[in-house]
Amino acid sequence: MNLAKYTSEFKYNWQLAAPVMLGMLGHTFVSFIDNIMVGQLGTAELAAVSLGNSFMFIAMSLGIGFSTAITPLIAEADAAENFDKVKATFKHGLFLCTTLGILMFLMVFFSKPLLYLMKQPIEVVELAIPYLNLVAFSLIPLIVFQAFKQFSDGMSMTRYPMYATIIANVANVILNYLLIFGKFGFPEMGIVGAAYGTLLSRFVMVLYLWWLLTQKERTKRLVTNIKFFVLDKLMLKKIISLGAPSAMQMFFEVAIFTAAIWLSGLLGKNPQAANQIALNLSSMTFMVAMGLSVAAMIRVGNQKGLQNYIELRRIAFSIFFLGVILAVGFAIIFFSFHKILPNVYVDLNDAQNYTDNMEVIKIASTLLIAAAFFQISDSIQVMVLGALRGLQDVAIPTLITFIAYWLIGFPVSYFLGKEEMYGSFGIWLGLLAGLTSASILLFLRFNYLTQKLIQTKHNELT
Repeated sequence: MNLAKYTSEFKYNWQLAAPVMLGMLGHTFVSFIDNIMVGQLGTAELAAVSLGNSFMFIAMSLGIGFSTAITPLIAEADAAENFDKVKATFKHGLFLCTTLGILMFLMVFFSKPLLYLMKQPIEVVELAIPYLNLVAFSLIPLIVFQAFKQFSDGMSMTRYPMYATIIANVANVILNYLLIFGKFGFPEMGIVGAAYGTLLSRFVMVLYLWWLLTQKERTKRLVTNIKFFVLDKLMLKKIISLGAPSAMQMFFEVAIFTAAIWLSGLLGKNPQAANQIALNLSSMTFMVAMGLSVAAMIRVGNQKGLQNYIELRRIAFSIFFLGVILAVGFAIIFFSFHKILPNVYVDLNDAQNYTDNMEVIKIASTLLIAAAFFQISDSIQVMVLGALRGLQDVAIPTLITFIAYWLIGFPVSYFLGKEEMYGSFGIWLGLLAGLTSASILLFLRFNYLTQKLIQTKHNELT
């Protein structure tokens, strides 16, 4: 195998993916900052943020997953220089994302009573509810932001969402510091302060990205003078037909990690807090793979528009290769530092909570060993999903993700995650089983489809 034909693409793939990675890491960094600052308040507060965010993750997965339909359609229309189609796709995508953001807010807001029915620690539930009220409302600006982000990515302008996310992160850190701990005359609000920080920073994020896009001649005419309620049913149907399965794909994956939060809650507040630490660290490395997934979606979408399927396959494989190399590096880091990394999240000088904190660190360090092993499969599955979305193949991958996570992964988590079995570590063995199954099945799907496209094109030419 000639490695150079794949490694030669690394530089451009990285240039395209790096801003997306940094932007996605920005979303996770908001959570990282919340967790570290809230972790100083105690393990119950950290578990409450984890429980509240478990509802948010489900709603976010549906919103963000749906919005990914915009990118390949924009990339294909941009490659064909059909700017009327680009604007129509963006307008309809923005309308659908705004509607979905409002629906997701209402869904989370009115599902709060479920917290009392889930056998979670009662002190954790009572802390989580006021936090959830505010972060639920932040779903509206977050999913609207996703419409602008996916548009920008589809135009191969991946830096702008990154800039917006960096600005939002700076705002979030400052607001958290002021409102969680009550600095400089601001009220001391605890985890509710973290919720206000998240809400306000997400409004900053969407407004700043819109402003950036209006400053560029290429995109100004596409994101201004939008007749928001003049809609084309065919375009709406096309975005929904791509977006709904993409939303379900992300939902099936995020929901199993959410189930891990709930299963951890059945074991107690300390296992739930430890799960949150391991999940937060894993999320940060996952965002690197997500960046490459978006690069795969853009580049595969471009090549699909050009109908150059041999080049499409070569480019996709170069992205997969780069992702695996990075995933191996993360696996080594997690395995080597699994006992050290959790220390960042708790206050070891807190004598009152010292016993709880030490238990949290011990559990989290074992979970990072499982996280080290699934770095590679997690990276492969999300990159291949991006490539399949670029091909606008969404129905079969949705079925694959359901099988992998809910017919394979969840039963393993449920069975091995009981207290008399392996507890928290057993839950994460189920995550490993689900992610590995997804990576294998999705890769087989991509391999089959691209070979079929190449053969069909060859037959047409001969």
